Amino acid sequence: MKAINKLYYFFDKFEDKIRRKLSHLPLIYAFIGSVGIVSIWRGIWHIQDSWNMSGGSSLFWGIFITVSTGLFVSFFIGENIIISGLNKEKRVDEKTEKEIHKERAILEKIQIDIKEIKEYIVENKKKN
Repeated sequence: MKAINKLYYFFDKFEDKIRRKLSHLPLIYAFIGSVGIVSIWRGIWHIQDSWNMSGGSSLFWGIFITVSTGLFVSFFIGENIIISGLNKEKRVDEKTEKEIHKERAILEKIQIDIKEIKEYIVENKKKN
């Protein structure tokens, strides 16, 4: 079990490092990610047709590319990976429920503050 945890930790850090670097180059990031995702589907297609080495190879490299760039999970759950990489934030799937509720409460407070500021501005315009 320790070996699996070490392997998981290694790939988690590896993915974070690549995601941070590629998030500054969105066009290259999108191209690399699209190659990985298409390779996954190509591999699955070929394996489904027949168990040949070409399909297995495409599937392996597609999974490797998309896992390495953080797009494997992102593609299938629809997350905004570029912004989280730029901000060095956790991905949504890595956050705890408590963290998500805390962020939601902060955003709701910000919305209330913005509404109050807007009302204050409108009142002051009427006075002038």
